[in-house]
Amino acid sequence: MDNKTKKSLKNAPYKNPKLPVNKRIADLLSRMTLQEKVAQLMGLWNGGVEDFKEEIFSDPKKMKEIFGNGCHSIHPAPFGIKATVEMRNKIQQYLVEETRLGIPTIFVDEGQHGMMRPNSTVFPQAIGLACSWDTDLFEQVYSIVAHEMRSRGTHHALTPVIDVCREPRWGRVEETYGEDPYLNGMLSCAAVKGLQGSSNGKVTANHVAATLKHLVGHGEPEGGQNQGPANYSIRVLRDYHMPPFKMCIDKVKPVSVMPSYNEVDGVPSHANTWLIKELLRKEWVFKGMVISDYYAVDQLFQKHFVATDGKDAARIAFNTGIQYELPQGNHYKVLPQLLKEGKIKQADIDKAVSQVLQFKFELGLFENPYVDMKVAMAVSKKPEYKAIALQAARKSIVLLKNDKLLPLPKNKYKKIAVIGPCAKDLYFGGYAGEPYEKVSLLEGIRKKVGNKAEVLFAQGCRLTTNTSTSYFNWKYDEIVFASREENLKLIKAAVEVAKKAEIVILAVGENEHLCREAWAKTHLGDNLTLDLFGEQNELADAILALGKPVVVYLMNGRPLSINNLVKKAPAIIEGWYMGQETGTAAADVIFGDVNPSGKLTITFPKSSGQLPMYYNHKPGAQFHDYLSLDIQPLYYFGFGLSYTRFVYGKPKLEKSRIKRNGSTRVTVEVTNAGKVAGDEIVQLYIRDKVSSVTRPVKELKGFQRIHLKPGEKKKVSLKITRDSLAFHDINMKYVVEPGEFEIMVGGSSRDEDLQKVTLKVE
Repeated sequence: MDNKTKKSLKNAPYKNPKLPVNKRIADLLSRMTLQEKVAQLMGLWNGGVEDFKEEIFSDPKKMKEIFGNGCHSIHPAPFGIKATVEMRNKIQQYLVEETRLGIPTIFVDEGQHGMMRPNSTVFPQAIGLACSWDTDLFEQVYSIVAHEMRSRGTHHALTPVIDVCREPRWGRVEETYGEDPYLNGMLSCAAVKGLQGSSNGKVTANHVAATLKHLVGHGEPEGGQNQGPANYSIRVLRDYHMPPFKMCIDKVKPVSVMPSYNEVDGVPSHANTWLIKELLRKEWVFKGMVISDYYAVDQLFQKHFVATDGKDAARIAFNTGIQYELPQGNHYKVLPQLLKEGKIKQADIDKAVSQVLQFKFELGLFENPYVDMKVAMAVSKKPEYKAIALQAARKSIVLLKNDKLLPLPKNKYKKIAVIGPCAKDLYFGGYAGEPYEKVSLLEGIRKKVGNKAEVLFAQGCRLTTNTSTSYFNWKYDEIVFASREENLKLIKAAVEVAKKAEIVILAVGENEHLCREAWAKTHLGDNLTLDLFGEQNELADAILALGKPVVVYLMNGRPLSINNLVKKAPAIIEGWYMGQETGTAAADVIFGDVNPSGKLTITFPKSSGQLPMYYNHKPGAQFHDYLSLDIQPLYYFGFGLSYTRFVYGKPKLEKSRIKRNGSTRVTVEVTNAGKVAGDEIVQLYIRDKVSSVTRPVKELKGFQRIHLKPGEKKKVSLKITRDSLAFHDINMKYVVEPGEFEIMVGGSSRDEDLQKVTLKVE
């Protein structure tokens, strides 16, 4: 930018922070060319793991070509703290000082269970963290994620994934909070509040914008194939897949929403005008930004074939209401041509530009666009964040089975064998960062027992052979499976190690190659079976055949059909991917320093042949057994054991008869009847006994996590409101129908774990 232009704009109203934001936007918008406006609707990314090579910054011609008109946002850049901060400041400096209007950019990152960069705190993967059922913890975790992001210059998080997952073969199960609309909504609200630092839509200091994704039906793809069609009725979408989105929009005002890749009823979400303009904008009154998923505009003509080419795809997507093309403007660069041809409207461009400018003004980017290296370094290694990661892992681990083996006495065993492909190697799951330090299961056990016992190790078998210590494992396309011959040798060696031990901790499951986002034919991640992969069952059989006590520890991203282990192993722990503190948290639970309290947020089928399987099924589903298998799940939604025993009293209604718009409370007394303190997650389920359309056999409508000392009793009161009882009736109206409702309270969705009372609605 020449000095004359700089001087002429020095006192421009849009540069005056004392003016109201709307006046600054109006002034800046009036000065922008069409090309500058369209640039604000497109992200920039050179693609690849690392991009924006250093030589670009010493080439004025190249810099002008890439950044000259400005941009909506910048997507992934170098991953080290120093490199990230330096590059972001260079880009921002060019945009602020060298472009005509000096409009700063937004920097974008992923943060589903920690900032997806090195030297970040890695929390339990989403499906694991959700098993804590702890909204306060969620808010705390995502506030930390936001702080680490913002300290390095990130402004916008492509997080959280709030899809309701009703297809466990799908590789992105791990990124979700599970199968229930209400629980997902509550946890998602806490995540958004943690990320943004408020519930009014404003992004506060040390926080970032949240993105709700993916609207809609993404969590139940056909055949378990990522991005597969979600051809479900509007009623199913409204009652199961949409509630978390609406709850978040109503309660915590996320800055942006990302539509899904998939189609519903033949219409891809990025081309679904009803979904974006009618439902999201008008009915739900969402006022934030609508951003595309990565290369989803391309898919309109390359995958879905609802557009003839990139230009046609840009027209369709923009007129649908997709305001910004991410991660780069492959097709929105033709918007000026489409405008000239009368195929899009200037008002829509100006509206979208105004929204992103408002975000940039409200963040204070025009006054303070740069990243402070000292702050970035100081925030990156906070001991209190490590402590929260440990607390999150402890609260999220689920005890599935315990035949009086756990907790292990600390001084009983002198030789402990830790065996399996998930023992020494620590897997985080997809979209993970890399912490300064991490504790594997093997390390955690060794630290716990110290010199009181000898801890032996054997690999047992391998899952894939091209894994590494890189946290970006999940992104690389190639998967090299371990050979059966090699694994049989490893099993034989593991048996010899196990023979020397008094007890075995067997760590099996998945890694980032076996459960991940499948985004191309060359990058697979979905699976047709839920069985343990490879020779892991053979390893388990060989170890269990020794007759020694065995604790099974699962490390995985999706529910596994572990029928063999359930039948033979005396103790099973579901650890999911517990993040950087995996080993410490697991050892705390195994040796009884922590009483396990996690509860499953997704059903475990006995076989993929039982799918679809979820607890809130209709009465006509799961009605009779298959010829070769019953219809009962292996483990129920909401299930999780403890080292103590909780006893529920009879639930009591504050009012047993209410009006349709009324409310009441159900109260239940819970007693810790065991000898150790513990946390219980009290769950409220409701069933409409007779209705104009079929309703689920039960639906979660409330929960509360409580702590009880041995012998302690607590009364838990859960509110029942209109929203607890309402659904879309025969006329697709969201109403409460009069009649009887079964109110169920207990420790899981399993019938025998629930106490019941009847509510009458007039």
